[in-house]
Amino acid sequence: MILVFALLIGVVAGLRAMLAPAAVSWAAHLGLINLSGTWLAFLGYHWTPWILSVAAIAELVTDQLPSTPSRKVPPQFGARIVMGALSGAAIAAPSGAWIGGAVAGIVGAVAGTLGGAAGRARLAAAFGKDRPAAIVEDVVALLAAAVIGLVA
Repeated sequence: MILVFALLIGVVAGLRAMLAPAAVSWAAHLGLINLSGTWLAFLGYHWTPWILSVAAIAELVTDQLPSTPSRKVPPQFGARIVMGALSGAAIAAPSGAWIGGAVAGIVGAVAGTLGGAAGRARLAAAFGKDRPAAIVEDVVALLAAAVIGLVA
């Protein structure tokens, strides 16, 4: 079951790259995920969730700008894969399966990136403009991140 959560947090990373590590960091900081004694313990440090939250908020804002490049271009796609791997590894680390969690996070990030782009394009076509579709995607990503962070 833990690998399913790692996959799902990867999907969140595919939707919004910085939201997934921010959610995992808050979960670690609040003691919902025990990362002490692992190489991922830094995610639970006092300042880490705040720093990652600022990055996630900045991403939510810049995503609304028309000049923001596609999530499918190599730098953005790569960032989503890395954040999916990191977040998936953190979800699975307490069970000792961090490598499996990282792989599941990567798979989820690829699925979230490609599926999120396709879904947003369909929503934008239905709305006749992109901004409402982007807001719907933001809400879905935020809710998913919160739920996964609480139950993983």
